[in-house]
Amino acid sequence: MIRARLAFCALIFCAAIFSAHAATSDWPQWRGPSQTGHVPDGVPVPATLPAECKTVWKIPVGEGFASPVVAGGKVFWLDNKEAHEVAHAADAATGKEIWNTVIFESHRDGFGIGPRCTPVVDGKFVFVQSCKGEFQCLNVDDGKKIWSKNFVTDFGAIYIGEKGMAAGASRHGNNGAPVVDGENILVQVGSPKDACIVCFKKATGDVVWKSQPDQSAYAPPVIATIAGVKQIVSFTIEGVIGLDVKDGKLLWRVPLKTTYGRHVTTPVIVDDLVVVASHMIGLVGTRIVKDGSGLKAENAWTNKDMKINFSSPVAVGNFLYGLGPAKNVVCIDLKTGSVVWEKTGNINSAPDKAFAGFLVFGKNILMLNDSGQLILFAADPKEYKEMGRVQVCGNNWCNPAYSDGKLYLRDAKELWCVEIGK
Repeated sequence: MIRARLAFCALIFCAAIFSAHAATSDWPQWRGPSQTGHVPDGVPVPATLPAECKTVWKIPVGEGFASPVVAGGKVFWLDNKEAHEVAHAADAATGKEIWNTVIFESHRDGFGIGPRCTPVVDGKFVFVQSCKGEFQCLNVDDGKKIWSKNFVTDFGAIYIGEKGMAAGASRHGNNGAPVVDGENILVQVGSPKDACIVCFKKATGDVVWKSQPDQSAYAPPVIATIAGVKQIVSFTIEGVIGLDVKDGKLLWRVPLKTTYGRHVTTPVIVDDLVVVASHMIGLVGTRIVKDGSGLKAENAWTNKDMKINFSSPVAVGNFLYGLGPAKNVVCIDLKTGSVVWEKTGNINSAPDKAFAGFLVFGKNILMLNDSGQLILFAADPKEYKEMGRVQVCGNNWCNPAYSDGKLYLRDAKELWCVEIGK
């Protein structure tokens, strides 16, 4: 009997270890499990790149810029089909489609047509958001709709399209992915009627709270604990704001206004420093500090020349790595905002473009440039050191998802699963 119990306990222990590993190998949302672009500690990553990546599978996809995500053995993505934005799920091992669900009519502008918001997977739910503000909770197994909200009809958000002086999401569509917080999901609705951020019960769609009259730009909000307070940070067309996740209370605000509200970069948070960038204001570091019973925002530094446009950088330690305005890789000291080094030339082989997706692989950084080239370089503030590069797909504007030694990525025509090693 004792031996049987021990065997049973060992089985449960092994199952728990396997389950924990499976959970950490998922890439269920924009920029990974932590929203930071970091592959979680303990997940194996390659120290170099192969001379040629093995293509596990590739399948044709419709137009769009929404990045794929991976969870529970499935890969999820959005694309354009017959003037509608469509959500898809496929077997991550084979690429065989499991289901597809029409979400909403497509948005079109000078950049193209199709969805631009990365889906979010959480347990039995997958959350999808259309450019025109249709937000839906789908069943992860069959894609059937559980509940939905519309930013325009339900909350008074503005959608105009590429006309006149429309700014932010009202111009080029809702791009910023939502984020799960326990039993809730926080969504950047972007309504000027005090509903910039809306907190929903993720299982039912019931509104828990809504806060602020800001309109959405393009950057996704992130959740972090700053100065001891768990909060959601959003880069809106009016600036950067921090809200208490419990009730939506405004904790702090930094006004940052630009023409057309083209604020795209995901806020990067290191300790109590919040960093955002745009093509007009440059790179801005804001320190969040305690102020009596509340918080206040103080400008730490501003680098007006580092006008990062729409490629979200990543932080390793006290240094920021990203794609600079000269289409070069840059390293920024987060203590001062100054440039430590920059690598110019031979970075983006499509010189008329200026996009790259970044993943942190432990002590290294993997960059997917807009020509479909992977470049692995050291997260080293002393110098740029390249560990390899390889062509993996065609032109793209998306961040790859990493899971179990494989990258899931899309270009203009196909969704790819490529093996890069562990």
